[in-house]
Amino acid sequence: MSNFEHKGSFPPWSRIVSLSEMTREAGIDFDEFIEAIKNDLSVEEMSRKFEISTTTIKQLREHFFHYGISSVMGGD
Repeated sequence: MSNFEHKGSFPPWSRIVSLSEMTREAGIDFDEFIEAIKNDLSVEEMSRKFEISTTTIKQLREHFFHYGISSVMGGD
């Protein structure tokens, strides 16, 4: 098979939710969340600041450090 036949075989958009969508769903401001990471706040500090569980903060931080901000994947 040629390269042409494989071109576009994967969607040019993300297959997982972006971090901005995840923070919005958690009820916290995306920019403030990124600023908290930038300022190296602990999980506990972020949990108190955003008034959400440490489990949720851990998952959001893990997502950020593993996938980055947008998680965009594509096959083009």
